[in-house]
Parts: sequence; structure tokens; C-alpha cells
Amino acid sequence: MPHPTFLEALRFWLKLGFISFGGPTGQIAIMHTELVEKRQWLSETRFLHALNYCMLLPGPEAQQLATYAGWLLHKTPGGIVAGALFVLPSIFILWGLSYVYVAFGKINEIAAIFYGLKPAVMAIVAFAVIRIGKKALKNEVMWTIALLAFVAIFFFKISFPLIILSAGVIGFAGGKVWPKKFLMAANHGAKNSAATTVIGDEDEALLHTKPSLARAIKVCAVCLGLWWAPVFLCGMWQSWDSTLVRQGIFFSKAAMVTFGGAYAVLPYVAQKAVEDYHWLSASQMLDGLGLAETTPGPLIMVVQFVGFLGGWNHPGNLPPLLAATLGALLTTWVTFVPCFLWIFLGAPHIEQLRGNKNLTAALTSITAAVVGVVLNLAIWFGLHVLFPNDGAVDWFAVIVSVIAFVGMWRWNWNIVVVVIGSGLVGLIYKSIIV
Repeated sequence: MPHPTFLEALRFWLKLGFISFGGPTGQIAIMHTELVEKRQWLSETRFLHALNYCMLLPGPEAQQLATYAGWLLHKTPGGIVAGALFVLPSIFILWGLSYVYVAFGKINEIAAIFYGLKPAVMAIVAFAVIRIGKKALKNEVMWTIALLAFVAIFFFKISFPLIILSAGVIGFAGGKVWPKKFLMAANHGAKNSAATTVIGDEDEALLHTKPSLARAIKVCAVCLGLWWAPVFLCGMWQSWDSTLVRQGIFFSKAAMVTFGGAYAVLPYVAQKAVEDYHWLSASQMLDGLGLAETTPGPLIMVVQFVGFLGGWNHPGNLPPLLAATLGALLTTWVTFVPCFLWIFLGAPHIEQLRGNKNLTAALTSITAAVVGVVLNLAIWFGLHVLFPNDGAVDWFAVIVSVIAFVGMWRWNWNIVVVVIGSGLVGLIYKSIIV
């Protein structure tokens, strides 16, 4: 398999930025389909190895997974392009929607498109859970771990980080006590993958993935400088008590504690933004969440809406639109720049440990647990899509999701076609019934 050129990868990451709907489950599903199955740029094991590490980090795991994959393929420039393009389209789209929201109120056409989009995304997620589950759960031990993870998070509401940590401990111990089950599951199919993928299981560590102290210091200096420079500039330009500086500091702290995905940290963000800082109202926060769900990119992009409203409602001596735009950009910047730090600093060490049997066993168990967690998110998403109003079945959503799933399963429908088509169907359907 020929190595993709930087331009080929650039086109793919740009496309991904426009079709990455459905939160982390949908985004991981799309990347798995494109990177592993269709393009074969990464082997199954390499993809899951990267995913497991990203699941352990604060911040949006799907965006960090894209950064990791881009870095593997084309070094640091590849990682920057992949991570940036994953969120760049949603930055512009959400800015436009935010302005329309504060200037004109809600737009029914946007809601109609998303109404058709959600059942298709549900089908994409379900399709991915089945495909990833079949490849990751190779024996009864892995099935058991996945089931326990699902039960823990779905029925007992145990926190996501605790589930992942527990799975890692089980895998570490299991690799020593029962290596036949834990290590064989990890090595399944490794022999043939190197010949069929660009970066396979048996490939030696690439030169640019080898860690060094000098590289680590450089990464920390550059990323930390980029992270905090806009906050200090805003403080010197406006004041250290201005809305912009408050947003920069608050969302920088939030970026370091966002374990477990956007839904885990949104209650904290909402409480602080609404009750303590009064950047927006509770109803506006809910509207912002809806807008973030209508756009591609990570759901944590809702913080951009919070930053926009905070600047709009508290502009200080700036024009409201300028203050809102700066607030949105600064909030997004301090939310996502740390993600590049976590990947560029930690990924080289994770790559070097790829052949470590203890780590491999631990990550194999984490993979199984992730399947259970993703299944939980898929079911949660599905219940909200198919039964939106107190248990009443939405038959439109049922039909669209079934058609999308069957189309992808039997006829290999392209995900882009499914996403665009379902959005148009939703718009047409809502215009007819209204």
C-alpha cells in the first residue's frame, strides 16, 4: 500500500472536518471506516492503540485521535493539519449560527436539517460499534470486559475515567496471570497487517515517533507559549479583569479536566458560565448545545457559543460583535491548543511502548471497555433520537436510520452521501408537514 502524500491526507482531513457529526462515537466511527477499512492508512491495532491513549486524555478524544493519526502519517505538520482541520469548519459554521442566533433568533431550517441528520448519525454509530466490536472482542474475556463496562456506565452511572482505569488494571494483571486471553486478543491478525496497510502492526517505530528530552522541552515551550500568549495579550490590551481574560483562564482550566467527553464536563461549564460569570442564561446554554450538535466537529465546541455570548453580553469598551468574535476565538483556542500538547508530548512514548506486553494487555482491556462505553453512548443517542417525546416513537427517525444502516451495510454507501442526504430529507420532510 503506497504511503499517502501530504496533499492526499490534507484533502481527507478537510473532508473529515465537514462530515464529523455525531459526537465522539460518530467521529471515531467515521475515522475507523476511512482510515482503517477504506484507505488502509492505519492497521486495526495501530488505530485502537492510538484511540486507547486518546481516551485517557482530557479533551475531545476524536480530535486528538485525528491529530495522532496525522502525526503518525506526516510527522508534526500532519498532526497540526489533522487536528486543526477537524475543528476549523465548525468554528466558522458555529460563528455564523451564533451571530444569526443573537441577531434573529432560532432558525427552523437548521433544526429541520439536524432532524434528518440525527437518525443517520445513529446508524453510522451503530454500524461502527458492530464493526469495531467484531475486531476488538476476540474472546470471552474481552466480551465480558465490554459487557461490564456497558453495565457500569449505563445502569450504575460510574464515571468514564474510573471504568477505563479499572479496565487497564484488569488488563495489566490479566496479561501476567492469563496471557493467552489478553495477549492473543491483542496480537490477532498482526502478521498480515503490515503488508496491507501503510502503517501496520509489525512496522518498527518510525524515526519521527522516537521520544527525546530535547523534543519534549521544545514541544512544551511552543505549546504552552501558544496556549497562554493570547490570554496575556488580551490582559494587556483590555484589563486583567475583562471578560476575555476571564474566559481564557476559565476555559484553560476546563481543558485540563474534561475527562470522559463533553457531556461529563458540560454541567460544570454551564454552572460556572450561567450562575457565576453570567455570560449567558440557562436557556441560551441549552440553545448553544443544540447549535453545537448541528455542526460537525466535537460537541465541546459549545464552549465557542458560550464565549460568543459572553462577549456579546459583556462587550466592555468593544463593539458587541467584535467582543463576541474575540471571545469565541479565544475560548476555542484555549480549549484545543492543549490537545496538541498532550499528543505531541505523550504519543512518542506511547509508540515506544507499543511492543511492551504489560502495556499491550492493559490497552487491550481498555479497548474492550471502550467498546462497551461506545455502545452506551450509541444507545443513549438512539433512545433520544427514536423516542424524543416521552416514549412516543418517531417513525421518521426509525425509517431514516434503518435505510441508512442497510445502505452502508449492504451497498457500502459513502458516509458523506448518507450525511448530506439525510439532512436534505429532514429539510424536505419538515417543510412538507409544516
